Amino acid sequence: MNPVTLLPFIVLIGAMFLMTRSAKKKQAAAAAMRNEMQPGTGVRTIGGMYATVKELHDDTVLLEVAPGVHAVYAKNAIGAVLDDAEYNRIVHGDDPELDVDGAVVPDDASSLTEADDAKTDLVKKTDSDEDVDAEAADDKKSDGKADGEADAK
Repeated sequence: MNPVTLLPFIVLIGAMFLMTRSAKKKQAAAAAMRNEMQPGTGVRTIGGMYATVKELHDDTVLLEVAPGVHAVYAKNAIGAVLDDAEYNRIVHGDDPELDVDGAVVPDDASSLTEADDAKTDLVKKTDSDEDVDAEAADDKKSDGKADGEADAK
């Protein structure tokens, strides 16, 4: 037999071997993650529910979904074991300690500009300001166009 005709079969077998090997590694990592669960650990199920582990059994785990609410799940239904800080951040909304020495980033870009024009929008308009706005509106209407009309070509 010609080795060139065997080459596609060899490549196909090699690709199948590599795919099954990576799948087995993922399964082993998931099993190791499930084995490190202990009572009191925060977990996320494959359905996206966050809970605390109360009891471990051979194939099942008792989860506390809410205070006083318990549910029995299969160990295979545990999608991730979370560390305490991440679990508290997600479930309870606890913010991690802010770095005081780090730079403070503003929430919006308007605080980065130093123009005083943006600040005058917040000031209550006086009667003289309303007269100026009314004159500007009259100038716009004098173009012969009503509101909502566009230039037709």
